[in-house]
Amino acid sequence: MYTKSRRWTRSDCEKLQHNGFGVLAEDAALLALRTQQIIAHETGVANTADPVGGSYAIEKLTDEIESRAKEYIARIDALGGVLRGIETGYVQGEIQKAAYDYQRAIERGEQIIVGVNQFVAEKETPIPTMRVDPELERAQIERVRALRDRRDSSRANAAVAEVERRARSGENLMPAIAAAVDAYATVGEISDALRRVFGEYTESVVL
Repeated sequence: MYTKSRRWTRSDCEKLQHNGFGVLAEDAALLALRTQQIIAHETGVANTADPVGGSYAIEKLTDEIESRAKEYIARIDALGGVLRGIETGYVQGEIQKAAYDYQRAIERGEQIIVGVNQFVAEKETPIPTMRVDPELERAQIERVRALRDRRDSSRANAAVAEVERRARSGENLMPAIAAAVDAYATVGEISDALRRVFGEYTESVVL
């Protein structure tokens, strides 16, 4: 995690987030936070805008990423655009193929994952995962109910109706969504209005 964080900070990322151990747990969150704080305040990496500027290796990798990205964009444009690429299953197929190739590389030992296919500990240590208290869900439901009781329902309903109208007409949705939020319409109510117009995307499995 430390190495990955340093890599991202050297690439001028504007926001960095890590989940320690890849799980949601208090200890994992604290580890991720401390890792970022050490990088930010102890290493000095943030004192230079581009600490690896001019590096041949970095520049070559950047050029390679740009070239391959342009190839992908050209391929998608040739299909008729991103929407057409999703409809034909091309985009999902590429994601699935990349995931399959990566997993195969791990299984063949071509891609080393420390602790998975190399340097595996003899004794597996269980990692504690965060368990969400069911009471939190009940409390949130009550907060939403209380919000609906005290808000101006006519204003909220009118704002949600405007979101749906704009979705059907193809107008800019952002002003209507912002107005709906100001009227205390819930995320669910706004999303339902959009679902009535656009439906709900169901991912298809591409074989």
